[in-house]
Amino acid sequence: MSSSFKRAVIFAAFLLTAFYFLHTSHSSAKGVVPPTRPQYADKDNAGKDTAASSSSSTSSKNPATGHDTPTVQKVIQDMSKMTTYEKLAYQYPYDVETKFPAFIWQTWKTTPADGKFDFRDQEASWTELHPGFIHEVITDQVAVHLLRLLYASVPEVLEAYHALPQPVLKADFFRYLILFARGGIYSDIDTYAIQSALSWIPPTVPQTSIGLIVGIEADPDRPDWADWYSRRIQFCQWTIQAKPGHPVLRDIIARITKETLKRKKEGGPFISKDKSVVEFTGPAIWTDVIFDYFNDPKFFDKSSSKGDITYKHFTGMTTSKKVGDVVVLPITSFSPGVQQMGAKEYDDPMAFVKHDFEGTWKPESERHIGEKKEEDEKDAGKKDGGKKA
Repeated sequence: MSSSFKRAVIFAAFLLTAFYFLHTSHSSAKGVVPPTRPQYADKDNAGKDTAASSSSSTSSKNPATGHDTPTVQKVIQDMSKMTTYEKLAYQYPYDVETKFPAFIWQTWKTTPADGKFDFRDQEASWTELHPGFIHEVITDQVAVHLLRLLYASVPEVLEAYHALPQPVLKADFFRYLILFARGGIYSDIDTYAIQSALSWIPPTVPQTSIGLIVGIEADPDRPDWADWYSRRIQFCQWTIQAKPGHPVLRDIIARITKETLKRKKEGGPFISKDKSVVEFTGPAIWTDVIFDYFNDPKFFDKSSSKGDITYKHFTGMTTSKKVGDVVVLPITSFSPGVQQMGAKEYDDPMAFVKHDFEGTWKPESERHIGEKKEEDEKDAGKKDGGKKA
């Protein structure tokens, strides 16, 4: 037997042996059960299309009530019989323990790519102080398509947005809508960022315990405050930071939608003496919704409370205050340099943004000053027999 033949026999025997062991190993592997998805905690309810059957064994603490809230898996539900508020809650659930999304949202007629864009310094300040954030300036045309994508499942919200007759009303509504769906920071285009949003809350306050940051616009501590402002304490809405799905945003969207569709059905008017822009979509309704949230037993344990939270809890503030999952900043933070109501200057450590009121309407105090001047002139004319002095 030649050596070449012996080598061929040995090689063939090796291949047969290797094939045998490989085949045996593969066959035995067929009996191994691969890892599966986690089973339902309640086996009796496994497979049923109910929220109870999909409950997780984990829980999270509600920052407002302090009670454990079970984490429930989202299931498909029939939305046709839900209210607008319920649809919004279902579409964008709120989780306080998530991070604040790294978005900066602004709106204007054009984007910075347009040669006639007038707010380059203001817009650039946000980008420079927030590296890594996604910064978008949304035009009216883009806003329509973006909201259609985000709120297709809540058509009445889209109907309300299109029914609003003035750009300022749409701009107000858009800020609530984009923050509710995507979260992050909204700021008017004529606003400078003085400090990064990472510095807005003290390091002692964990970000997993808050979902909304607001600032005080006005704190008119004077007897005739109602002649100049809509509310004794007024929260500003030219700069807001929020996590998606926050209940305050859910409530204001539901309210504006309901009122807008009501007025559309009645044939208007949308803006009237009792329902100015400030009251309809602006800081007045924004302030009302925030106070209603603070005093809502659904979100806050009122059993040991000494009474409702009112303006008295915020007037004269010089540092931030945490109420449940909301951080309220003093007037200096979002309204520095107004030289009234205790607001300090732009170089103060608590000064975070500078609002110029160029890309929006003027502050309420300035509007009332003009209106009051006209009224005084009319009254003077009447006293002089209708003749101007």
